[in-house]
Amino acid sequence: MSEKNREGKRAARERLAAERQKQKSAEKRRRTLIVGATVVCVLGLAAVIGVVAANSGDDSSGSDAAAGPVVAPKGADGKDDLAIPVGKASAKSTLEIWEDFRCPACKTFEDTYRSTIHDLADAGELRVQYHLVTLIDANMQGSGSLRAANAAACSQTAGKFRDYHDVLYENQPEETDDAFANNDKLIELAGKVGGLDTGTFKSCVNKGTHDSWVNKSYKAFQDAKYSGTPTVRLNGKDILSDQSLTPAKFKKMVEEANK
Repeated sequence: MSEKNREGKRAARERLAAERQKQKSAEKRRRTLIVGATVVCVLGLAAVIGVVAANSGDDSSGSDAAAGPVVAPKGADGKDDLAIPVGKASAKSTLEIWEDFRCPACKTFEDTYRSTIHDLADAGELRVQYHLVTLIDANMQGSGSLRAANAAACSQTAGKFRDYHDVLYENQPEETDDAFANNDKLIELAGKVGGLDTGTFKSCVNKGTHDSWVNKSYKAFQDAKYSGTPTVRLNGKDILSDQSLTPAKFKKMVEEANK
């Protein structure tokens, strides 16, 4: 391996680590703000709770109903059907990826490992389970994570998930630019995937068919107490904690696990 290649891989690992640390810090700040705001809200709530109770009727809809039914994309699997699978079910190893389409660290991971993951999946050696979350929406505000994740779920129903997934990362805007909040932009990008830009796909994107499913996936991410994206686990083991990880090393890990 040339010195240039080694430096490139080292730089990619450093960018990935830096972005994940940035996410953790942002999440910590957000939680601190939420706790502080909650205290204020509770104090205010005590003064008006009697009035609210007196004027409240029976609201049978509830917040879950208001958010719409949880509609999993076609072929979703895993616990509660919250994962989008890529690769053969017979593969001996499973790679779980918890990701956010607005997340710069996720793009760094994709750019570095995409071809290796595709090769292993195509060879029947690896099954990938993609879990879509909305961490950046929560940290930076906006709705691009949710809108992009819903569109990706729509592409799964159309049988085009992997290609569209890659297109989203290849065209990822800056983290502070909530461009993916625009459904028209997501539909425009679908034109880069043969056979995806259909009336059915457009309707799915515009209706937010899988919004509640994406929100449920993010809730599962929070319940698991994962602290950042991407969270990547090979056969249940976190692999990004290994600062020396490279595509070649990852491939070897899979091959060893499959023996």
